[in-house]
Amino acid sequence: MNLEPLNPDLIVMQNFQPIRLKDIYRARKRIAELAQRTPLIHSSALSERLGSAVYLKLENLQPTGSFKIRGAANAILALGPTEKSRGIIAFSTGNHGRAVAYVAGRLGIQAVICLSQRVPAYRVNAMQKLGAEVIQRGNSQDEAYGYALEIQEKRGLTMISPFDDPLVIAGQGTIALEIIEDLPDVTTVIVPVSGGGLISGIALALKSISPDVAVNGVSMDCAPAMYHSLKAGKPVEIEEKDSLADALLGGIGLDNRYTFAMVRDCVDRIHLVSEGEIAEAMFFCLTQQRLVIEGAGAVGVSAVLTDKIQDPGSATVIVLSGGNADVAALLQIANRLPMP
Repeated sequence: MNLEPLNPDLIVMQNFQPIRLKDIYRARKRIAELAQRTPLIHSSALSERLGSAVYLKLENLQPTGSFKIRGAANAILALGPTEKSRGIIAFSTGNHGRAVAYVAGRLGIQAVICLSQRVPAYRVNAMQKLGAEVIQRGNSQDEAYGYALEIQEKRGLTMISPFDDPLVIAGQGTIALEIIEDLPDVTTVIVPVSGGGLISGIALALKSISPDVAVNGVSMDCAPAMYHSLKAGKPVEIEEKDSLADALLGGIGLDNRYTFAMVRDCVDRIHLVSEGEIAEAMFFCLTQQRLVIEGAGAVGVSAVLTDKIQDPGSATVIVLSGGNADVAALLQIANRLPMP
């Protein structure tokens, strides 16, 4: 399932520019000691499938197992001494919370992470091991966000948004700088979509440097908040459902200030993939690429395997956004067992 071209004229940001390319370059310098420059590798199997060169951007190799460390580090490192001393708070479906907990631990900052009851135990445990105070409330990310706001006000903490923040968006955009430097002739980039922070930063950087690069987003079809918001022409609420791509769950916020407009203006298409297609992509990554990739990180591979990417040009990059897969689910997929 595809959303029609979001921006046929490729007009970058129109009159709405919460960040500029220079902010992404500043972010790269700021986060250099905490976030890694990740490899870009060629995939022979996917290249054969697509009929042109395909490369994989391995954000699963970040210290916290996902791209989220880039945005979290940029936002936290930009805080002043008073804000750092008071502590920080975040709401998350998993990977952002893990990144915030890791960065806070490295910098000696108190961190509180609010999660919904839907967040899997393995993600909760990972944050706790990093020293964060983890609180679970509600049945959706939006409900966890509401509780996080209450705690923020009571304790005087600083909120580190998972996506709708210029510093976070700029941090995620550093991925695009690395792609352009490693593959100057890139023609298509495929990016997972949830709240939009990742694809917003990547799309802004790519369109600013090389406007003809096509940016394709991919989400799961069971609860794609950004997809439905774009179709409606405004941010909308949707019901969260269980998914292999659990890191993509959550709304974009009815009060969304940045990512909705950035995705609308900078992203060319959004594709949806099913749970079975996500499982097949995880299996492919494991068996053909020898990579452990979580469901959210594998949706771009799924889009290629299911022939959703049309006219990709000569060089396609798929962002593998994370590798924090649930071991039990991964074993089921590896053994071709039915998912519960």
